[in-house]
Amino acid sequence: MSESVLYDVVLNEEEQYSIWEADRDLPAGWNREGTRGTREECLKHVDRVWTDIRPRSVRIRQQAARG
Repeated sequence: MSESVLYDVVLNEEEQYSIWEADRDLPAGWNREGTRGTREECLKHVDRVWTDIRPRSVRIRQQAARG
């Protein structure tokens, strides 16, 4: 894989992260988060920002159960 390929960090409605080649159309349900770079740069960004990997709906349910 070439370092010249740019990637975007993408996010879905469940606030789950992934990376996607910048020149490709995104699959349904995914949006660009705003970070673009090499594969390694994007993966490092995801590691920094995605600290709670539980899907959003699970976090909300668990928070509601705690009252």
